[in-house]
Amino acid sequence: MIPPPNPLGELLTISDYTRLGETATGYTELLVVEIVSPGSKRTDYRTKREEYAEAGIPHYWIVDIEEPVSLTACQLTKEFGYQDSQEITGEFTATTPFPVTVRLDQLL
Repeated sequence: MIPPPNPLGELLTISDYTRLGETATGYTELLVVEIVSPGSKRTDYRTKREEYAEAGIPHYWIVDIEEPVSLTACQLTKEFGYQDSQEITGEFTATTPFPVTVRLDQLL
C-alpha cells in the first residue's frame, strides 16, 4: 500500500510502515530531506526544524544548494530537540536511519 502524498520535505520523506497482515495501519516519518531555497533559509533552518521536532521525526537533513553544496544532518534527541552535525561539504556518509553516501558536489 502506498501512503498518501506528504508535503513535508521538498526532496523526500522516508517512512517506516507498520503492517498488520496485509493492511497498513500507519506510518511514521523516519527522515525528511529539505532543499533550502534562497528565500526560505529561515523557514528551513528554524521553523520547519521546530515543527519536525515537535512531530517526532527522528532525522532531518537540510541540503543547501548554494555553492559549495552542503548538508546538515539533524538527529532528534529526547531532551534537547535536534542535535546537528557539522555542515558537511563534498561527501556525506550516514549509517542511520540507513547506510548511505551522497556526493554533494555532484547534486547540481
